[in-house]
Amino acid sequence: MPSPSEEHPGLLLRDPYRFSDAVLIVPPPLVACLECFDGERTDLDLRQMLVRMTGSLEVGDIERSLVDALSGAGFLEDGSFDAMREQRLREFAESPVREPAHAGAAYPARPEELRETLTGYMAGAAASPPSAAADGLFAIAAPHVSPSGGWRSYQTAYSLLGPQHRDRTFVILATSHYGQPETFGLTRKSFRTPLGDASPDLPLIEWLAAHGGEGVSMEDFCHSFEHTVELQVVFLQHALGPGVRVLPVLCGPFAHSLIEGGMPEDDDRVRRFCDALGELREREGDRLFFILGVDMAHMGARYNDRFAALANRGAMEEVAARDADRIARIEAGDAAGFWELVRPRRDDLKWCGSAPFYAFLKAAPRARGELLSYEQWNIDERSVVSFAGMAFRGE
Repeated sequence: MPSPSEEHPGLLLRDPYRFSDAVLIVPPPLVACLECFDGERTDLDLRQMLVRMTGSLEVGDIERSLVDALSGAGFLEDGSFDAMREQRLREFAESPVREPAHAGAAYPARPEELRETLTGYMAGAAASPPSAAADGLFAIAAPHVSPSGGWRSYQTAYSLLGPQHRDRTFVILATSHYGQPETFGLTRKSFRTPLGDASPDLPLIEWLAAHGGEGVSMEDFCHSFEHTVELQVVFLQHALGPGVRVLPVLCGPFAHSLIEGGMPEDDDRVRRFCDALGELREREGDRLFFILGVDMAHMGARYNDRFAALANRGAMEEVAARDADRIARIEAGDAAGFWELVRPRRDDLKWCGSAPFYAFLKAAPRARGELLSYEQWNIDERSVVSFAGMAFRGE
């Protein structure tokens, strides 16, 4: 991304997978040189470019400095990067706990401050009536956008939970922003937050791993830094206490269907996982409660659109209407109809929650949804994310 520092202009580089913690700013004159690191061009190509840029044949120091900086930061596919990646993967695999990755950023890191903040977000919400467990409620959908921007939708969804839900296992189907397509990431680890540890339901996780097919990725490293499950755990713990029991699933995009056409389950990895999830729901019944950690449309400059997006204005009014059409299909439990609206133009609305929504609808085909809230929020001055709170009941 462009450097945010006026004192240090250029291109800011960081690793979203967090194999490397380094942040580099490549000065403007050297940005074009990054094209030489494509795996096809050679050291000689880089040297020639630097000679043309500087007008000097003495470019060896500049070349070495650039290569050493990129390699040392773990930004080249070389031995340095391999070592960083293997260390991170090994550390995550060996850790019994998934440590909080977004405390102090997306939400307060101090327990007292976090409780106060969440209490403020939930203030004014009606308490869940004791009959809520008996009226067929078995799932909610909430955003994974920053709680400071999406707290109203978090509130409408999580206010439905009450003491009657405390003993459930919460199956969290959440977006995997960095995971492989047609892949479902599981983990056996407890989720730690400033409020305490949420325990994994190990027998159910092992069953789903054994029956979910080749699309299952156990101890998916994406869990270590992805925020979409973490934020749901924080709100769950606030609503029901720190020791909630979870089955976290990161749903990778259904790219094959978006690119090639057809339905997601045409890919055997998606079909087998959704079938297994549906079988697990039928077997466990009211022991399970589903939570979807999902955002919807992503529009504007940040998301490579050629316009500046303003929430609920201009082009975003049309987006709201198209979102409403998709939400109506979700409410009706119409997985096929929902996907028919997502697939054209490879999902130009860029719903990052489409895969979790679809997997849920396939696993719970008799679910009927209710829209509780719909919002659009300017994540920056030129970009908008839409999201909602929803409730689902069985027939």
